[in-house]
Amino acid sequence: MSKTAIVVLSEPKAGSDEALGRVFNALAAAYDFKQANGEVKVIFQGAGTRWPEELQKEKHPANDLYKAVEDTIEGISCACAEVFEANPSGLDLIADNPLPGSSGLSSFAKLHSEGYNVLTF
Repeated sequence: MSKTAIVVLSEPKAGSDEALGRVFNALAAAYDFKQANGEVKVIFQGAGTRWPEELQKEKHPANDLYKAVEDTIEGISCACAEVFEANPSGLDLIADNPLPGSSGLSSFAKLHSEGYNVLTF
């Protein structure tokens, strides 16, 4: 089976059904690949770096799903977490794309070179 990286970009502060639907489907895809014994990793980037803090709340509707795929979470984009003032929530900060003027963010080129198919939500 191929390798899949799931990148969450949606904004939880929007409070919309659309934003919740995006993160829910991202986590559901991670769960699906995990259950199929595929290699999968989840990355929170952009405004999506705000999601882990929300998803870790026990009363959040996607908390159980988040916990089910927690072991697939690679981390959150370092520069994006800074820009969007996101709490890393105990996750690793990813800075393998040294974007000028930033602390670095996750690299789509690196994922591609490692053979990952990238899905964005």
